[in-house]
Amino acid sequence: MTSDFTQLSEKINLLAELTRALRRENDDLRKQAAALASENAELAQRMAQAHERVAALMDSLPAEPEIEAKDVEESA
Repeated sequence: MTSDFTQLSEKINLLAELTRALRRENDDLRKQAAALASENAELAQRMAQAHERVAALMDSLPAEPEIEAKDVEESA
């Protein structure tokens, strides 16, 4: 009977330690997820800014001259 209680106590202690370890891991994962979400938002903002700069550069380029179909056929 005493050994049953001892085994049960050991199992409860093991379960309690496992629970604490899982809570620590869960807390760490939550922190990592928050950091990655923040980094993702920052990168998305940088991509949007880069897109705006490229669009502005493309708008500032001179327009290509219109090439008529006749000119294309003659050069071929």
